[in-house]
Amino acid sequence: MNAPSLVVMAAGMGSRYGGLKQIDPIGPSGETLLEYSVYDARRAGFGKVVFVIRKDIEEAFRSAVGKRFEKHLAVAYAFQALEDLPSGFAVPEGRTKPWGTSQAVLSAREAVREPFAVINADDFYGAASFRAIADHLRAAEEHHPAEGAMVGYILRNTLSDYGPVARGVCREDAEGCLVEVVERTKVARDGTEARGLDDNGVWQPISGDAVTSMNLWGFTPAIFPLFQEEFARFLRESGGDLKAEFYIPTPVQRLIAAKRLRIRILRSGAPWFGITYRDDKPRVVESIRRLVSEGEYPPRLWPE
Repeated sequence: MNAPSLVVMAAGMGSRYGGLKQIDPIGPSGETLLEYSVYDARRAGFGKVVFVIRKDIEEAFRSAVGKRFEKHLAVAYAFQALEDLPSGFAVPEGRTKPWGTSQAVLSAREAVREPFAVINADDFYGAASFRAIADHLRAAEEHHPAEGAMVGYILRNTLSDYGPVARGVCREDAEGCLVEVVERTKVARDGTEARGLDDNGVWQPISGDAVTSMNLWGFTPAIFPLFQEEFARFLRESGGDLKAEFYIPTPVQRLIAAKRLRIRILRSGAPWFGITYRDDKPRVVESIRRLVSEGEYPPRLWPE
């Protein structure tokens, strides 16, 4: 089979961070956080990276980030656009932002023909996580085409000290497959445990040991028509809500319930860290510095 591809969701507005954190330098030679993910993916055997961005940041993104990779692996771009809707649907009046992470995945459908992983641009997932998802994807031809994977992290290890974050809180079965994933847009630290805002706006306790999705998913191209069907369903049910977002857990949960998709949970012992708020940045910079000093990464990821 062809080497798997990496789809990087980098179209986010960065509203809580206060800028385009996708191109904010973090590493000792000016590397962005997502460059460490691409570096780890490349050494795990990924052959191509597809950046899902907005058209209005294309020039800045290509200049600050994309050009760094072009000598090292294949690079493609896909554009997440508000108007990219299933046939028969139109943008509601007053809607100004794209439709969320599931639409970001669909935005890459013309650029991906092989098994692929999906990641956020502003999270550090760790080398072991990319090895695990690459191993799964390389065996994808042996799986049912609608079998995917998700790297699971421990919730308490993924929270910010500076405010609520969005997390996919998961439940698994005895075989290590995903049974339920609920996207909580506001999850906060509560001592050694956590709490999340439910659909009624009420804070509910969540175990700090809960398995959590950080949007490191593995799929085959068979997922695209399934997500497209679910996108149409989402628009029929929620398209009139100008703030509604089509998060990856939304179609995944429906497809699992309909027995049209199975997701294996891959446990990762790799460190995770990310940037949601600007105050998160110093800790991330220090974490990268420590990994460089330990020899996990070179001081310059992409030598000229």
